[in-house]
Amino acid sequence: MREKDFQAMVAAAAGHLNWLVFHDFDSRRSQPGYPDLCLVRGERLVFLELKTERGRVRPEQQVWLDALSQVPGVVAMVARPSQWDEILEMLR
Repeated sequence: MREKDFQAMVAAAAGHLNWLVFHDFDSRRSQPGYPDLCLVRGERLVFLELKTERGRVRPEQQVWLDALSQVPGVVAMVARPSQWDEILEMLR
């Protein structure tokens, strides 16, 4: 599965479950490494770096994930298509 298709699936599922979904469609002028999706619902904040099964996390992406993971209550993670059930459970 292409990362673009996976991202569309995750964003659609999150929207269906009443999450606000943000994705920077043109990140050329943005800070490198910022996660692909930012999801907010109620008091929950989730950042997802989406990868194919073989996709590698770049060092600048890991810096963002590590920093965001230190914020209490924030979930920041790499998500892959094989984790679909886990992702849906987290969004419910």
